[in-house]
Amino acid sequence: MRDLLLAGGTVLLAQDGLQRTDLAVRDGVIDRLGRGPSGPVLDVSGLLVLPGIVDLHGDAFERQMQPRPGVDFPTDLAMRDTEAQLLANGITTAYHGVTLSWEPGLRSLTAWRAVLDVLDAGDWTCDMRVHLRWEAYNLEALETALADIAAGRVHLLAFNDHTPAIIRKLRDPVEGAKYAGRAGMKMDAFQDLAHGVASRAGDVPDGLDRIAAAARAAGLPMASHDDHSIEARDEFRARGARICEFPMAEDVAAAAIAAGDFVAMGCPNVVRGGSHLGWASAARLAEAGICSVLTSDYYYPAMSRAAFILAGRGVLDLPKAWALISSNPARAAGLTDRGTIEPGRRADLVVVDPSTGRPLATIVAGRIAHLAAAASARLSVADAIA
Repeated sequence: MRDLLLAGGTVLLAQDGLQRTDLAVRDGVIDRLGRGPSGPVLDVSGLLVLPGIVDLHGDAFERQMQPRPGVDFPTDLAMRDTEAQLLANGITTAYHGVTLSWEPGLRSLTAWRAVLDVLDAGDWTCDMRVHLRWEAYNLEALETALADIAAGRVHLLAFNDHTPAIIRKLRDPVEGAKYAGRAGMKMDAFQDLAHGVASRAGDVPDGLDRIAAAARAAGLPMASHDDHSIEARDEFRARGARICEFPMAEDVAAAAIAAGDFVAMGCPNVVRGGSHLGWASAARLAEAGICSVLTSDYYYPAMSRAAFILAGRGVLDLPKAWALISSNPARAAGLTDRGTIEPGRRADLVVVDPSTGRPLATIVAGRIAHLAAAASARLSVADAIA
């Protein structure tokens, strides 16, 4: 359905904040405030109507592809289930953080090709895009990455460098076994592979320069991942990365914001009360104006919950907290047609129960894409009043 009236809700408007009003949708875009074209009516009285969530970094789909180490499922099945999760959680635009690593298995070149092929072939409702997590040492796959960027199959590039950390963790048999298991390899063979890859450190800077140039030529937003120092952030900004993703220290995040960059943190950090790695608190950084974007990271249900937790803490109101998962990530990605509710914008919307923060309905480009049982009785096919 392309025409729809959301009647009686409290709508988060771009300019006026939360207002009680009807909202009319036509041909996939927000048509007007108040009564509009004839069509189905969704009674949203007592509920919130908020901009659809824009997730710049989500890799929870990996658990659908490989729910246990060495246990793989078809990529098309995994992505169908992933889309259902996204829509049930109010996520209308999702950048899948697909890691293109030198590791075999889940993050391999084979897996990369499979995910892109499935996304290209599918008839998807959620706007699912590719966030290329480029592993700096994966020089063997550089030409493939460059070709996929040039072909328009990549929508955001992030610079990742997990190789030194993997080498360190291989000293611990328990930690090393996790990586070997994910790659589907024996421990000794994985160690040999990792050390061989690490020996090419001298070639990494040129590879980073080449892929950054390709991203600039394609007009892609770029991010740097797990920045450990201000100097590292400065180097990636010089390559064109204006998103600082999961900085490891607060001073790095503060320097990025001061330079006009976006700083992205994870919603699970907010929901759990802190980083599982012991790094900076996303909630505190958001309240201090140092974190400007929140992502699902590895857990889709955390996004809506995080915004309501922040609003409940009393420093940020709901409009400012929701902006962290809607308008701010849209701006960071250069998406000018979504992220806010105003006439002419794409009708990506989520209807939320204000008492729980639970998404009850998700609307993508004007179409109801998810409707919880609690909201299904509110939908009427009778024509709206003109």
